[in-house]
Amino acid sequence: MVNQLSYSKIMITIAYIFSSIMFIFGVKGLSSSKTAHRGNMLAMIAMLTAIVITLFHKKIYDFSFIIASSFIGSTISVILAKKAKLTAVPKIVAFYNGIGGAVSVFVAMTEHYLIVREPQLSIIISVVLGLLIGLVTLTSSLVAYAKFQDFIKSTPLVCEIKYSFHLLLFILCLIFCIIISVNQTCGAYLLAFFVISSALGILVVVPIGGASMPVVISLLISYTGLAAAATGFIVFSNVVIIGGVIVAAAGIVLAIIKCKEINHFSSADIFKPVKVNVLENNENKAIRKVIAHSPKDSIVPLENAQSVIIIPGYGFVAAQAQDILHDLEKVLINRGATVRYAVHPVAGRASGQLHIMLTEAKVPQNLLFTPERINDDFQNTDVVLVVGANDVINHAAKAMNTCLLSDVPILNADKAKTVIICKRSLSPGFSGVENELFYNQKTLMIFGDVKDSISHMIRLLKARLNEKRN
Repeated sequence: MVNQLSYSKIMITIAYIFSSIMFIFGVKGLSSSKTAHRGNMLAMIAMLTAIVITLFHKKIYDFSFIIASSFIGSTISVILAKKAKLTAVPKIVAFYNGIGGAVSVFVAMTEHYLIVREPQLSIIISVVLGLLIGLVTLTSSLVAYAKFQDFIKSTPLVCEIKYSFHLLLFILCLIFCIIISVNQTCGAYLLAFFVISSALGILVVVPIGGASMPVVISLLISYTGLAAAATGFIVFSNVVIIGGVIVAAAGIVLAIIKCKEINHFSSADIFKPVKVNVLENNENKAIRKVIAHSPKDSIVPLENAQSVIIIPGYGFVAAQAQDILHDLEKVLINRGATVRYAVHPVAGRASGQLHIMLTEAKVPQNLLFTPERINDDFQNTDVVLVVGANDVINHAAKAMNTCLLSDVPILNADKAKTVIICKRSLSPGFSGVENELFYNQKTLMIFGDVKDSISHMIRLLKARLNEKRN
């Protein structure tokens, strides 16, 4: 009997190790668009394996409630995923991060009421940390979701919040953690802890907006991982701890990468106050007019162009114009032009969103360039085609210290010989700053759906080519 028990424990341990290894390779697979699907499948198999082993390990044989709740949750998730547009990915990630924080809070609260009867210091510490990280994750994620859903302005609120105030709230949270660990029966302390932790989560994200949102999403992913790791300590699950630590580490690394991409990673940036100033009121400025062009007006510059740089943005993502833009790229290359894409790291809201879409459209990777690799080439470029982008080509935004993009690299589209901008309107982006390039004499503004505009360009270019052949 003893040998059977030992054999059972060994097999369970091996299964958990197997799940942990698959988690690691799953997250590794997410580092590339080519292996992302395989990595996602590995992580899913690892999670399923861990759940099944845990059920048998804990001798849970009644699966009726588990099956019912899993069916409901899976159905809701599949429906949301199927109906969601690609532009909705950031808010879905924020929402799911919030759910991860809420799960950590619920598990910690359940365990809190259990340890009131049988106090154990190690479990108490795990519970209070699970509550703290879970509440901060939940409230931060909800604020980020509200920004993406436009329930809250995506630009930061007009306020000044010093990091010292955040630090004060964090110290108060730690003090209440100690108090709750010593006195588990006092509901007033627990309520105050809930309020302060929630306030910390809200105030951390509220002052942030614009180009920094990809960094926020990355940090929220790391928060969810930490919350999961804390939950693993509570329920004594090594595989949950390992999975949480992997996700937390991946989120932090991604946040550092995104900070470097937008020039926000330095000790000065970390400790300086978060200031948002009121932008200058434009109501008293003279109303400026811009000439609206049609796709037909863009044909002559595109026909004569030897070099073309395409700049996609949020409008490109919203229209899901990756395939039609790839078609235009092929038409231009067939005419003898050199075509490249300038992919800005903060364009399109979600981290890596533009790169993924262009890869899915089978755009060759050697045509995709980051700002630092292509910015010096704009001055030697015949035509720049801007597809639904605004802030990433707005040098006025970079010049203003009060602007959200003052430290973000801006693409030098204005240095090209001709600029063609496909956009729905003249409305500013996250920065709220008017784009001077819209009024430049060498700019052709084509208003309307970017997908329709590019389709029209392709038809006209092909028609002109057929005319010349005939």
